[in-house]
Amino acid sequence: MPGTKAEKIRLEAVTKTFEVRDGGTFTALEDVTLDVAPGEFLVVVGPSGCGKSTLLDLVSGLTKPTGGRILLDGAPVTGPALDRGIVFQQYALLPWRTALRNIEFALEAQPRLDRLSRKNRVERAREYLDLVGLSGFEDRYPHELSGGMRQRVAIARALVADPAVLLMDEPFAALDAQTREQLQEELLRIWHKTGTTVVFITHGIDEAVYLGQRVAVMTSRPGRIKQVVEVPLGDRQADDDVRSSPEFAAHRHQVWSLLRDEVTAVREVVSVG
Repeated sequence: MPGTKAEKIRLEAVTKTFEVRDGGTFTALEDVTLDVAPGEFLVVVGPSGCGKSTLLDLVSGLTKPTGGRILLDGAPVTGPALDRGIVFQQYALLPWRTALRNIEFALEAQPRLDRLSRKNRVERAREYLDLVGLSGFEDRYPHELSGGMRQRVAIARALVADPAVLLMDEPFAALDAQTREQLQEELLRIWHKTGTTVVFITHGIDEAVYLGQRVAVMTSRPGRIKQVVEVPLGDRQADDDVRSSPEFAAHRHQVWSLLRDEVTAVREVVSVG
């Protein structure tokens, strides 16, 4: 939950355009202003092609805005840094390393943690493997793990270096429905335990409402913030039936109503094209 009223992340009138082959430009995001509080779990949802992943790339520092600016703890984001962990839809695990060694790799790559001994790195990696519920799978290679297990390893690797922000780009999209719901519950447990600020991208309305304290709904291209919806569902983990509750249904309907016109707009553009 948010620790203070100060922003952890702030996007100020952010625009992102790309050059295209015919010499013109393509606007992915336009005038996006959004705040994320310390320790908040914010979900961003929108129609396909609205710029959700571009927004995450900008916050991560993997790309720079064409206009506006992005602040982290009040300082401009100028590129990738150790204070942001990223989890993608594809697990991006090293196939020649075991689950434990994949997590340990994140510590080897962190200059500020260079002084950790090999023993301490292994102990820390084991701690985070346990955090994601994979104790006993230390020596398994990625091809020996299910899709859900691989994504747990990817989450542990992103968290092991103690980033201030965890950025997640549709991390559960490729998983079956049962595994996806299980990992959603696991992610909330991890978030409650670590207090990390999370920005989570999804195209799933149910997933957005279940996970997010707030849901930022984006317009169709060029992506803007249409509305930010508060989702005061309390402790999702304590209520086994939260997804079937009237409150959940009401929030889901609100988000879907905001998205409906945007999805229709995308279909119309595709039809005309």
